[in-house]
Amino acid sequence: MTDAHTTKAFDSDLQELARMVAEMGGLAEKQVADAVDALAKRDTALAQRITQSDAVIDALQSGIEEKAVLTIARRQPLAIDLREIVAALRLANDLERIGDLAKNIAKRVIALNAEFPPPKLIRGVEHMADLVLGQMKAVLDAYAQRDLSKAMAVWRGDEEIDAMTTSVFRELLTYMMEDPRNITFCIHLLFCAKNIERMGDHATNIAETVHYMIEGHPITDKRPKGDDTTAFATLRAAGDR
Repeated sequence: MTDAHTTKAFDSDLQELARMVAEMGGLAEKQVADAVDALAKRDTALAQRITQSDAVIDALQSGIEEKAVLTIARRQPLAIDLREIVAALRLANDLERIGDLAKNIAKRVIALNAEFPPPKLIRGVEHMADLVLGQMKAVLDAYAQRDLSKAMAVWRGDEEIDAMTTSVFRELLTYMMEDPRNITFCIHLLFCAKNIERMGDHATNIAETVHYMIEGHPITDKRPKGDDTTAFATLRAAGDR
């Protein structure tokens, strides 16, 4: 009877961790969608709300970490059960970083203070965001459904995001050359594109975690990555300082 009770309690702990990760994932997706929406609509009020609501994602990450540590201490899980807990911790870390990157986009909207050039300049960044949001949804579904094939499809899709990043960079560079008045705004957009590209990297991290959780070992193949232009690589390095 005691063993059955212990097993039921442990299953309940794992379900609660999965629920918290799902909630955090939903919030992170909303942050990304709202940040790009604020950028497209010149909505500084929405951008301000995004920067404030990031604290909710941070609190969920802390809650997941606390729950995971307590579960390990109380239940002393082995093998697949331990992998489930480690996976929740890893996902929480990647989702927290995605939330931070969305907040960074919102801060740029606020810095621009509603001074925006024609909407055509934003379309490439919006397209990137749509692709990354699709990747996020798919990989979170893969986690919830324990779907290895769906996770691997996201993992392989990272190359497409990299290719689009390079395309957006070239497009924005053309706009800057055509009209110097676009330079300041396009530089902000370049950093927004960089943030979205990194969100894609975190979605790929999550796919790798799902593979580890299901298979019990990391992916041995080299992660597919597209080539950045030299200039965008320089921009990325500058933004990491």
